[in-house]
Amino acid sequence: MVLTSMDLLAAKPLDLANIRYALIRQEDTIIFKLIERCQFPLNKSIYTPGTIPIPDYDGSFLDFVLEKSEHAHALVRRYQSPDEYAFSKNLPDPIIEALEYPPLICTDGVNVNDKIKDFYINDILPKLLNPHHQDLGEKKENYGSAAVCDVECLQALSRRIHFGKFVAEVKFLSDVPKYTKMIQERDIAGLTKGITNDAVEKQVLARLEKKAINYGKDPLDVEGSADASSQGKVDVKTVVSMYENFVIPLTKEVEIEYLLRRLEADD
Repeated sequence: MVLTSMDLLAAKPLDLANIRYALIRQEDTIIFKLIERCQFPLNKSIYTPGTIPIPDYDGSFLDFVLEKSEHAHALVRRYQSPDEYAFSKNLPDPIIEALEYPPLICTDGVNVNDKIKDFYINDILPKLLNPHHQDLGEKKENYGSAAVCDVECLQALSRRIHFGKFVAEVKFLSDVPKYTKMIQERDIAGLTKGITNDAVEKQVLARLEKKAINYGKDPLDVEGSADASSQGKVDVKTVVSMYENFVIPLTKEVEIEYLLRRLEADD
């Protein structure tokens, strides 16, 4: 079910190398999903409740597609996995036997999917599509295709951002007395400093820029272009900015919230 899977059933699933590998693979998934979405106009109507009438449903067209998609995925135990977080509520139980995952994280109470969806719709999409030779208008024939792409983008972003829980747990276990003290004192500044690595963040952004350029161009275009960042199938600046101003900060928010609740599991 998970396309960029960290082996959560491995003997040491919280191994840092395992986590880094999963995070790097998730970059690929997110970029390719955004490239797919760039094929279609914004289609703002799919995000506004009531604009596209749906029998016995009051939400938006995207909400409907997202809910039905997650309903199907829940049946095949997608959301039994510790690294998956559904946007929808009241999902059915799986129809196949549950897997026995080892205890990896200590609380599931942190969920920022509402923030992810709001930012994706109102900030990422307009910036992503406008410079990419796309109008921000409507094509009714693409409503379904655009919504399906949106669902895949949202799920990929959600998985990447909530992966911060695994990173936070590894940080906590690396120095339990230090983090316990900061948690007990509600030392947000100290926790933020503890989870922040500026050098790694710069590496991530540099790698993303190269990936977005290379994944978004014609492989037969051996000569390239003078301004590669403004060409291709996806707007490179938007991808990098999305990570810098949204994905990384929100991941840190997840990590901090997780750590602040971490000691509850020991009570």
